[in-house]
Order: sequence, then C-alpha cells, then structure tokens
Amino acid sequence: MMYYGDHMSGWGWFAMSLSTVVFWGLVITAIVLLVRYLHAAPSSQDTKTPEQMLAERFARGEIDETEYRNRLAALRGQVRS
Repeated sequence: MMYYGDHMSGWGWFAMSLSTVVFWGLVITAIVLLVRYLHAAPSSQDTKTPEQMLAERFARGEIDETEYRNRLAALRGQVRS
C-alpha cells in the first residue's frame, strides 16, 4: 500500500477498500454461478421417455394391462380397436 510516513495515504485506503469489494464480489458471483449450475443440472427423471413413464405406472399398478397396451400403441402411433 501507499504509505505517507507511518500512516497509509488516501490512495492506499482507496486501493484497499476497492480490492476488498472486488474480492467479495468475486466470491459471491462464484457461489451464485455454482448454485445455478447445480440447480440446472438435469435429473434422471427429466430424461425418461413417455414409454418408460408409462411402464413405471403399469409396474406400480396405477393402470391395468389393457390400458397400458392401448396407451403404448397410441404413443407409437398405432391404432388399436
């Protein structure tokens, strides 16, 4: 820092204050960017296909076999009567 005798000059105080503000600004910016990155990371649930979700509903017993097959055919573009 810039000293004037045994005391820091005005420019020294200014430089010290500015460097402290810049340091904490960088720390806070890094934390915010890290949180945004981790929050935006895709989860395994986002990558499931509609057929996989339908199969899970069938496996849990939410729909019966007839409904499962009809919906699966609809997803694949096949018409069932």
